[in-house]
Amino acid sequence: MLRIRWLGQMAFAEAYDLQQQLFIRTDSDHLLLLEHDHVFTAGSRADLNNLLVEPTALGAPLVNTDRGGDLTYHGPGQLVGYPIMSVPGRRGGGIADTVAYVRQVEQILIDVVTELGVANCGRLPGYPGVWIDPDKKPRKIAAIGLRLSRGRSMHGFALNVSTDLRWFEKIIPCGISNYPVTSLAEEGIDVDMERVVETLVNRAVEVWGLKGHDRADVVWRHTPGDLSKFSRGEGAGVSISPQTGEVTATDQEISPVFFNKGTTRQRKNRLEQAGVVGGLQISSRKPSWMKVNLDLNPGYKATKTTMRELELVTVCEEAGCPNIYECWGQGTATFMINGERCTRACGFCMVDTRLPMPIDIEEPLRIAEAVRRMDLKHVVITAVARDDLSDGGASGFVDTIKAIRKETSTTRIEILIPDFKGLKEPLVKVLEANPDILNHNLETVARLQRAVRPSAGYGRSLTMLARAKRAGFTTKSGLIVGMGETDAEVDSALADLAAIGVDIVTIGQYLRPTTHHIPIQRWVEPATFTSWIKNGTQLGIGHVQASPLTRSSYHASQAAQGLGDSDKPAPRAQYT
Repeated sequence: MLRIRWLGQMAFAEAYDLQQQLFIRTDSDHLLLLEHDHVFTAGSRADLNNLLVEPTALGAPLVNTDRGGDLTYHGPGQLVGYPIMSVPGRRGGGIADTVAYVRQVEQILIDVVTELGVANCGRLPGYPGVWIDPDKKPRKIAAIGLRLSRGRSMHGFALNVSTDLRWFEKIIPCGISNYPVTSLAEEGIDVDMERVVETLVNRAVEVWGLKGHDRADVVWRHTPGDLSKFSRGEGAGVSISPQTGEVTATDQEISPVFFNKGTTRQRKNRLEQAGVVGGLQISSRKPSWMKVNLDLNPGYKATKTTMRELELVTVCEEAGCPNIYECWGQGTATFMINGERCTRACGFCMVDTRLPMPIDIEEPLRIAEAVRRMDLKHVVITAVARDDLSDGGASGFVDTIKAIRKETSTTRIEILIPDFKGLKEPLVKVLEANPDILNHNLETVARLQRAVRPSAGYGRSLTMLARAKRAGFTTKSGLIVGMGETDAEVDSALADLAAIGVDIVTIGQYLRPTTHHIPIQRWVEPATFTSWIKNGTQLGIGHVQASPLTRSSYHASQAAQGLGDSDKPAPRAQYT
């Protein structure tokens, strides 16, 4: 099965780490399609004499990679494809297999460029890639840089669609000084990226999808204002410096309801772009399986008393979790650190979006005290997104983990982290503190990402999980359903999580907090959740917790034990 994913614009470092994890898992074939942020990359045989300016004057990062070839440039308007798959061959990835594979990739691109209307497209002897008018006036329109090892491929190709070719003037592209670089736009072909991708996918399926394929795309049509206004510093009363990330405000107490009203139209537009229209009225009756009885049991009251005495915040309350009576009744809760105000405004979440308050440095100690008082064997620590902080709030996780470890050595610690804007350094800092389980939620399927959580990304979330898994950690993720996805799209998301080695997945029904949030599109039947448990398990996920009332931290301890853990913390891997 070939799994084709259009991921939109994505930083090179994120895509590189994601494909590395997919590369080492030999049972998974993916074709990742995307555009990169501006970046220059150097292959294993790169000659830095091919830099025509000082590295500091490039205007974009210069990154070393383990692909073949020399220097090249990637950026907006360029279609990048990463086929990560098992390549048939008798020599297990030897020279002959590599050459044959390169020729295969070249032919796919030649067919695509020809179909899009470019005449006289082909190969130039001695120069890998795809060329326009190779016999008379060669111009390179697509570069190829691959790695093939033990019959497994990674890296891929870059096809210039509407690329700003001036970026190539800072290097000698691929070490070729005597022939220029071109693009479809430069050759007079006025075509958008969506059509180019469609054409390429059709050809790739003919060549690589003989055993079947599935496809998932992030939404195509989006506007520059597609990110959360708060995160971009465009919300009323909010200013975030693009240089320093410093947050200032003219109104310290922005109402979350007011803010949600300000984004309702954007959410509706994003949903329509994703093909989701209408939905259930918020007053619609819930099905019987979604009803939870009020149960102010002694355990619930005792847990609530502990939280109030220690002035702690729980996601159980902030997110309106329907399982609060059951979980608190059993003496378990999910602590939320770094305050109770989030710098993002996801379309499904009711957490406060007013301007964040300063970090409470005593909070980790109070959480550790609560863990001791409650004698917790398994604790879950989550946080609001703090894009206003230089490390995205990673230090809060580190301090909390250390405080709990100092108080007790027998508690398993699960952390549910934000994406830290895709930066690796904050994640490394958190992993070096050695949590037992690293949880980061995918939340929804690829098509709905920009509508549901506009400041995040499908590929970015997969990368966060891939990085943690490659470092040897137990990983976990979650999905919310009922927001307009199909059953098949959930299966595709499960396949992606399985492909990067995620150990635990939770799936639960979306509940609309207010009329300013995304409407519920359907009540998912309990039998459908059961089918996802079966599908996820067959894909190789160690434990799938799925039911209408499941949430990320629901039965978290039981899920960890379902992987074979005892009540003691799992061995802690070291990040390398």
